[in-house]
Amino acid sequence: MILAESPRRQRVTKLVNWGHWFALANIVIAIIIASVYVVSSPAPGTGLGTFYLFANWFGHIGFLTFFGFVIFILPLCYLDVSQRTIKTIASVLSALGLAVLAFDALLFNRTGFHLSHSAAHLLKSEAANQMHSVNWQQWLYLLLLFVIWLGFQLVLANAVWKRIDRLMTYRIGRPAVSFFVVCFVSGHAIHVWADAQLYQPIIKQDNMFPLSYPATAKTTMSRYGLLDIERYQQRKQLQFEPDIHTINYPAEPVYCAIDETQTAWLLVQTDQSDLHSAVKKADLREITQFFTPASSPDGLISSTLYGVPELYQQSLVNESPILLALAKAYNVSSQVYVEDMPFNEYDFPAIAFSEKLSSNKSLNIVFATGETISSLMNSQDVTQGLVLVASGFGTSRGSLYTNLPVTAKLASNEDLTPTLLNALGCGADVNFYSTGQNLLEPKRDWLVSTSGEKVIVIYGDQRIEVLSNGSYDITQISSDMRSDEALNVDLLSRAIKHLTRFKL
Repeated sequence: MILAESPRRQRVTKLVNWGHWFALANIVIAIIIASVYVVSSPAPGTGLGTFYLFANWFGHIGFLTFFGFVIFILPLCYLDVSQRTIKTIASVLSALGLAVLAFDALLFNRTGFHLSHSAAHLLKSEAANQMHSVNWQQWLYLLLLFVIWLGFQLVLANAVWKRIDRLMTYRIGRPAVSFFVVCFVSGHAIHVWADAQLYQPIIKQDNMFPLSYPATAKTTMSRYGLLDIERYQQRKQLQFEPDIHTINYPAEPVYCAIDETQTAWLLVQTDQSDLHSAVKKADLREITQFFTPASSPDGLISSTLYGVPELYQQSLVNESPILLALAKAYNVSSQVYVEDMPFNEYDFPAIAFSEKLSSNKSLNIVFATGETISSLMNSQDVTQGLVLVASGFGTSRGSLYTNLPVTAKLASNEDLTPTLLNALGCGADVNFYSTGQNLLEPKRDWLVSTSGEKVIVIYGDQRIEVLSNGSYDITQISSDMRSDEALNVDLLSRAIKHLTRFKL
């Protein structure tokens, strides 16, 4: 004996099927809206980071939308009310939910924050400003937009209802569910590994999407010997963000005068040719512990002129270096010359590169080969002024030659601008505009810089290289061999904090 389904059971089944298809349509819409979060955030930069981005994007947004369906819409399908009422309520709830998601996405795009209690003060002040600037026509326009959006949801709900029998024949429900489940599970699984490894391309995405709480398992992994929790905490203390997009440079206004009557030459060697004969003839002091960690010509230029590592290069392209800004303010004639390169090839619009090397400027900054620098060093005009000659670009260690009364035994390119400014009479605090130090009056016996995405710390005979995830290598400078010496975590933490203090 075959018993037919009751009319109520048939009705509930059809409503549940409709609800699933209506939810799937809104999941797709939510994913499209959530693309605002993706374009508002920096790119991961690695293949695994990109894979996680898409898995987390589809998995998390799909889960949020489906969870909303289960909580707010699915129970309606079992109520003894008309299907029209259920579709209307579901459409209103969907319109409101997606409108909140869109508002949160726009807020994130503008401020980097999501809707939360902590962002309430920001939202309150923003709302107060908007209330005064938005007139009633604009409010009417926003209301009209929501009405149109609600109308779209009503049309969508009705269209799905009318075509539910046809849609059920497509049999894409199981593949769609499988896809979102795989995205959700794989995203969390990858994050468990990334969190344990402090893998920056992934963990920096933790705050990208709203209500995102990626899975972690550090305690469980340490319990089973899969993670050294002490080393993890140490690496966490040393991790840093290599992608800096906003910068506070200078940290404080720089007020000082420079001597416009003094001639100064800052010569930076761009190859590895020998300079000893030229500097010996000029009778210059030598600092043998001079390091140029910059990984590119642009990095060499930015670290020298701005006095900060190439970590900040992209954030500084539209900022004028303090050295050149002061020279301009006090009518000191200056030039920045790069040998054998078109002056407009470098991405520093705030710097006016000279097409030709002039001999009648008071402040001269030259990036050139050893041959050119040697020729300049043999010139009476150069040796009679203040001279700083830096070598070692592209090598592990170079030398700094100068006629200034330097007392430091350790130096890098970030020290050149503070030293030259001090020699020209500027007594402003170096920490306002540089991560380097004045070599005439050094205040620390270590230096910190960057090479690519690595932090470089030089201390004693140790060269410590720290990756963004907190992992590190220690090399003995004198032997160029890997060292097993204990890591000075306190020093390294202070160095990284000092390095990143211009970051907003």
